[in-house]
Amino acid sequence: MKQKTAETNGSEVDMPGFRFHPTEEEILDFYLRQAAAGKKFNLDIISTVNLYLYEPWDLPALAKIGEQEWYFFVPRDRRHWNSGRPNRTTERGFWKATGTDRPIRSTADPRRLIGTKKTLVYYRGRAPRGAKTDWIMNEFRLPDASDSSAMEDLVLCKIYRKAASPEGA
Repeated sequence: MKQKTAETNGSEVDMPGFRFHPTEEEILDFYLRQAAAGKKFNLDIISTVNLYLYEPWDLPALAKIGEQEWYFFVPRDRRHWNSGRPNRTTERGFWKATGTDRPIRSTADPRRLIGTKKTLVYYRGRAPRGAKTDWIMNEFRLPDASDSSAMEDLVLCKIYRKAASPEGA
C-alpha cells in the first residue's frame, strides 16, 4: 500500500508510522474550530471537499491521509437557500442520518458543549427505497454560533466502512 505524505510549508514530508486518529474533542475543539476561524495548520492533512459530489468509495483517493478512516472539512450545502436542512444526496445515492445528534462535551469541563456528532449511513438509489451500504459518516459540527456563520457552514466528516460481520452472525 502506498504510504501517504503530508505537506508542510509547501513541501511533502514522509511520515512512516504516523497514524491520524484524533479524539472527538480534538476534532471539534482543535481542527474544526481553527478551520472555521480561517486558521491554517502546519501540516496539511485534512482536505476540504464537497463530499456530496462523490460516491463514498471514491473519497479515500481524495483524502490526504488515512487507511481505514478518512477525514474531510466539508462546506455545508443547503437544499434551499433559506433552509437549515443540508443536502446530502450524491449522483448514485444519499447519506441518511441514524438517530439523533449526540452532544460532545469537554472532558475538562463536562458542562461545556463543544459540538455535536451525527452518524449517517450511505444508501445506493433514491430515498426512500435505497439499499443500505457499509459506508458510515460521522459529521462533527460546532455548536450554533450566532456571531460566526462560518462555524455553521463548515463541518468535519470522518468516513469509514463498517467492519463486515462474521458469517452466521
